[in-house]
Amino acid sequence: MDLPAADVSVGAEVAARFLADLAAVWPDGVGVPEARLGIAVSGGPDSLALLLLAHTALPGRVEAATVDHRLRPESAEEAADVVQVCARLGVPHATLGVEVAPGNVQAEARAARYEALAGWAAERGLAALATGHQADDQAETLVMRLNRASGVAGLAGARSRGTVPGSRLTLLRPVLDWRRAELGEVVRSAGFVAAEDPSNANDRYDRVRVRKALADAEWLDVLAIAQSAAHIAEADAALDWMAALEWRSCVKKEPMGLKYRPQAPRAVVLRVVARIVRELDGEDARGGAIARLVESLVSGRPASIGNLVARPNSGGWSFAKAPVRAARRER
Repeated sequence: MDLPAADVSVGAEVAARFLADLAAVWPDGVGVPEARLGIAVSGGPDSLALLLLAHTALPGRVEAATVDHRLRPESAEEAADVVQVCARLGVPHATLGVEVAPGNVQAEARAARYEALAGWAAERGLAALATGHQADDQAETLVMRLNRASGVAGLAGARSRGTVPGSRLTLLRPVLDWRRAELGEVVRSAGFVAAEDPSNANDRYDRVRVRKALADAEWLDVLAIAQSAAHIAEADAALDWMAALEWRSCVKKEPMGLKYRPQAPRAVVLRVVARIVRELDGEDARGGAIARLVESLVSGRPASIGNLVARPNSGGWSFAKAPVRAARRER
């Protein structure tokens, strides 16, 4: 049943802070009256707060969508709750059901979610999509990946602006500088109750354990950790830029594949070699496999990866498809 739109908003100071943050990541949209913003709303406190903030900052210019992955019995009810919230706000809403492919459930669910949201945004003519990733998410992810000895790309935090994977749709994360507790207070102050995913309290998950550890370590500054993740993201972008320059300068076509004469530091070389593997073999290789390949080549030894063979010669490295019998896969 449709409910009449209600005047539900947030405080003026909080609204002004959010509008400034949104304008910083979406300068080409905030001041354009016809530009409408899509909000991905799961029903949890972060995305619900984002919806309330955006509705207040851009009245009449916001639409929302909830993706139902159908992985938990409660998901349909949570989506229905978001429908009611949006009806009360007068915000157009769509529930997008998706099927999650077998395999890495989290990765497949993320891919299905973004594909559905991009399709919805295109159908509705939306200029950008915003998600509720916040500072605590950034800090938790950085600590988790530090514990796994991740490289720069793995340690890089989510960027405040990018594109939705597999599309050209602008992806915004305007509350990366907000704490989880602040967003929860936005929801409570507006008189709503957010859904709580029971997995957020399950110690089986690394993120939950890290979250509890950070909460117990009062001497740690979560906002500072999140900012460090943002700095690493900038470094990651710089390495991408250098790798593209190295590719143009040092990678040449050969009759059987590609030849690379490395000139850059190792961090850049690893990215160039990863791109060579992707270009020739059609698949991404794991970072550890790329590192082992480079170590072999630096030592003057040929090596294989996936369906490719790499050989050092004449001051460079040649990459080509391996003979069918010799091909082996290291992923």
